[in-house]
Amino acid sequence: QVRLQESGPALVKPSQTLTLTCTVSGGSITTNYYYWSWIRQPPGKGLEWMGAIGYSGSTAYSPSLKSRTSISRDTSKNQFTLQLNSVTPEDTAVYYCAREGVGRSRTWGQGTQVTVSS
Repeated sequence: QVRLQESGPALVKPSQTLTLTCTVSGGSITTNYYYWSWIRQPPGKGLEWMGAIGYSGSTAYSPSLKSRTSISRDTSKNQFTLQLNSVTPEDTAVYYCAREGVGRSRTWGQGTQVTVSS
């Protein structure tokens, strides 16, 4: 059974770069036809898909965040990483990593709260 675990800072200052890592166990991030996503939920708002990295290493991003977002992976550690640049208080949210696949339900990490504040 695949499991995902987010890690990273709980507090980030405005204008800094947020870096979060998702460690995957019970399955490989290079397994065919799966995509590894970052999704966030600001307080009082719905889920926002931020971007994903595919099994081949290709990436896709939300148009609204594309200019500030980068997703990469380390296959030797079975991890993928989110970098969000120039954060503002509006980036305060619970951040989730997830596994997705066509015709398959999402498998979620437990989520990590990130607050942007000086």
